[in-house]
Amino acid sequence: QVQLVESGGGLVQAGGSLRVSCTASGSSFSIAAMGWYRQAPGNQRDVVATISGSSNANYADSVKGRFTISRDNVKNTVLLQMNSLKPEDTAVYYCYANVRAPLWARGDYWGQGTQVTVSS
Repeated sequence: QVQLVESGGGLVQAGGSLRVSCTASGSSFSIAAMGWYRQAPGNQRDVVATISGSSNANYADSVKGRFTISRDNVKNTVLLQMNSLKPEDTAVYYCYANVRAPLWARGDYWGQGTQVTVSS
């Protein structure tokens, strides 16, 4: 069974920093894309940043220059460093992973979500 276990998040003042991390646990997996999405109350879930297996990163325009995504392919971990946080970054942040191997585990997986709240 594939589980994405998230940690980090919390409450921070505007202009501050937070880091969220996510690890795929349960077995040894080959993971293609990983990423972070977020969902604010009343809104749809939107992409924040994604990173390929070769560490090519893409960001939503709203977070470019402030957020940095990285991954450790040995530990199957993806990190999101969030700097210069704004109140509009407040949301539940979800980790995502596209598992390629083993065959029984192939598919898309989501973490349980972690709350990030930025106060003004």
